[in-house]
Amino acid sequence: MSTYAIGDLQGCHQHFQQLLEMIGFNPSRDKLWLVGDVVNRGPNSLAVLHTLMQLGDAVIMVLGNHDLHLLMVAAGVATEQPRDTLKSILQAPDREKLLNWLQHQRLFYHEDEYALVHAGLLPGWSIDQAEYLAQEVEVILCNDQSFQEFAPSMYGNDPDHWQDSLQGEHRWRVIINAMTRLRVCTREGKMNFAFKANPADIPAGYVPWFNVPNRASKTHTILFGHWSALGLRMERNLIALDTGCLWGGSLTAVRLEDRRVFQVPCV
Repeated sequence: MSTYAIGDLQGCHQHFQQLLEMIGFNPSRDKLWLVGDVVNRGPNSLAVLHTLMQLGDAVIMVLGNHDLHLLMVAAGVATEQPRDTLKSILQAPDREKLLNWLQHQRLFYHEDEYALVHAGLLPGWSIDQAEYLAQEVEVILCNDQSFQEFAPSMYGNDPDHWQDSLQGEHRWRVIINAMTRLRVCTREGKMNFAFKANPADIPAGYVPWFNVPNRASKTHTILFGHWSALGLRMERNLIALDTGCLWGGSLTAVRLEDRRVFQVPCV
C-alpha cells in the first residue's frame, strides 16, 4: 500500500490520468491525498469529479477555495467569474450528486505524522485545534440548511486574525480563510489575502505562514497546495504541492512512504 499526495488539479483531468498511470495507482491498495482545488479554471472539472467519486474510499481530499466557490455558485450566492470553467458541472445531469459529494469533503485531515490542508494554518493553531475548528465548519457545510444560511457571509477578508472569542459567521470565516486562502501572515497571525506572488516579493512585515517562529503545527508534516508561485517545496515538516499544472507547470505527486516525487508536465 502506498499513499500519494497530489497538488491542485483544477480541472486538469488529462494530466491527472497521466499521473495515475505513472504511479501505477491501484484504488484497491493505494490512497490518494488531494490538497483541494480539484475543480475550476482547467478544461474538464466534470471528469475530475467523476473520477474522484469512482475511486471511492481510496481518495481523501480537503476543500480548496475553488471547490468552495463552486458550491457558492451552485447555491446562488456567488456568480461565475470570466475565467471560471464550472458550467459542465452546473449543467450536468448528476449535478446534485456531484455537489453533494463535494459538500461532504473535509476542510482538514491528519493521520499519523501528516496533516492535509489546502492553504495553511495560523501559527497559533496546533494540529488538534485545527482539526477541531475544521470540524466546526464541516458540520455547517454538510447541512443544506446551515450552509444556505452561512453562505452569504462566507466571502470576506475580515476578521483577518484569530481570536478564541470569535463566534458565528466571523469565527467560521476566519477558519475557512486560513485553511483555503492563506499564504502569508504576520508573526502574530494577521493574514494578508492580497498577496499571491513569489516569496521574494512578500510585503514587509509578513512571512510565509509556515515560517512563523514557534508555529504550533510544526509537530506534523503539513501537505498543502494553493500557492503555485511557491512551487514544490519539501522540508522536514512541510511539503508544498501546487506546481502550477494549470499554468503550464507540472502536476506533482509525492509518495509519503519514501517521499519520492512523480511529475507530469502540463502543456
